[in-house]
Amino acid sequence: MGQELSCVGARIFISGASGALGRELAMRLAGPGVRLSLWGRNPVHLGEVASACRSRGAEAETRSLDLAGLDAAVAALAEEDAAAPFDCAFLVAGQGDTLPCGAVVEPPEQVIRLSQTNFTAPATLAAMLAERMAERGRGRIALVGTAAASHSLPFAATYSGSKAGLARYADALRLAVRDRGVSVTLVSPGFFAGGPTHARPGEIPAGRVADKMIAAVLAGRAELVVPRRFLLLRWLDRLLPRPVRDRVLLSLRLP
Repeated sequence: MGQELSCVGARIFISGASGALGRELAMRLAGPGVRLSLWGRNPVHLGEVASACRSRGAEAETRSLDLAGLDAAVAALAEEDAAAPFDCAFLVAGQGDTLPCGAVVEPPEQVIRLSQTNFTAPATLAAMLAERMAERGRGRIALVGTAAASHSLPFAATYSGSKAGLARYADALRLAVRDRGVSVTLVSPGFFAGGPTHARPGEIPAGRVADKMIAAVLAGRAELVVPRRFLLLRWLDRLLPRPVRDRVLLSLRLP
């Protein structure tokens, strides 16, 4: 196994496992004695990830579902945790979207979809698992946000806003369970790619994010920002006078 889980255990939940980052996490965590529960929207990709994990000696179960059906997702996760308690959960699933061509603001249906997927679903699943882990006195939870959560992006207001809400929730949840043997880590990546090509400025491989994410979770860190240069951009956003910051944000174009 690429990263030793001696301090966590070997029962691991990964949402968004059919996507680039979830796949990289699963592959790195797979190994003899590890039991993975892999959730994702794409059943074909999910099956491929599970097969690759099994080839590395791990047990891998899959569940293909859309987290928009949140009641069913909560019930399924509660059932899985009751059958075999999770030691570690990586809540990776999320969606990004920007202004439709010619629109001034995002349509209501896009606001609803992104808010549910990027905030309501991960926060709800994290809350359920955190309560159970706190009762057991151990566990680790990772929530994937974005470096964009620190900025008011006019072309991606719901994406950045929903992830900003998740960041605040993750920090509050961390404090709530800190003395119960449970750690909560917020991961705030910049652009990352699943393949070798890099189409956006500053884009890094998803595998690099996964490596740093696993290390941060095992160390019980409160937050991981990767690449670290986004910390500088966060501070600039906070320190710039509002009129200057507004001009900068309005000058940005769709990535």
